[in-house]
Amino acid sequence: MKLSISQTSQQMGALAARQVQQLICQTVKQQGEARILVSTGQSQFEFFESLVTLDIPWEKVDIYHLDEYVGLPISHKASFRKYLKERFVDLIGSKRMHYISGEGDTVQVIREITASILEKPVDIGIIGIGENGHIAFNDPPADFDTTASFHVVKLDAKCRAQQVGEGWFASVEEVPQYAISATVHQIMACRNIVSVVPHAVKAQAIYDTLTAPEITNQIPATILRQHSNWFLYLDADSAAMLPPSFCPEKEN
Repeated sequence: MKLSISQTSQQMGALAARQVQQLICQTVKQQGEARILVSTGQSQFEFFESLVTLDIPWEKVDIYHLDEYVGLPISHKASFRKYLKERFVDLIGSKRMHYISGEGDTVQVIREITASILEKPVDIGIIGIGENGHIAFNDPPADFDTTASFHVVKLDAKCRAQQVGEGWFASVEEVPQYAISATVHQIMACRNIVSVVPHAVKAQAIYDTLTAPEITNQIPATILRQHSNWFLYLDADSAAMLPPSFCPEKEN
């Protein structure tokens, strides 16, 4: 793990964006193209704001996204397709975005996105961590055994409450119960993983992820500790509970 702690979420987002820029450009230089898997949510705002300003050869990058609610139309403000289109894809002019639709036949959607993502390895996974320690929508107890790339999952109560807390829905009852999500297996198959995790509401999850005595599906993000190229970006608020032994000199 390569840990970076910034004073603010804006500084954190800029540093993480530059890391992703470096990884993409290195990969394109070596392979001629790159493939990335991206997360969404309030925690990624500052990251995407910085990323879209950087010089990156997006015409050579295939982009996949982690998850989408089952049954939620793209017109809904909580749609991750809408989020990515407006905050990222349209701003970089990408023609290589592979969206997950939660509105159609989920079996067919999963079959098609799986076939596409498995054509070549994913070079960079931009993987957030939820308040309950989830990665993508793999809530505890997460399935660490499946070798599928995407699956339908049922969202737990804490995950659904997080969506309300971030302002995407007015009540827990409005949050869909199911989502199509990249699996833990698919996430861990990424050659590099960059996690951008700001804000005080994530402090407990970060503490649990990094200090749990063992890798456990009750704290799904602990499995990221097993990845050889994991870059973790925090701000002062999300790192507030970490003991000094985990804290490098803070970035200014």
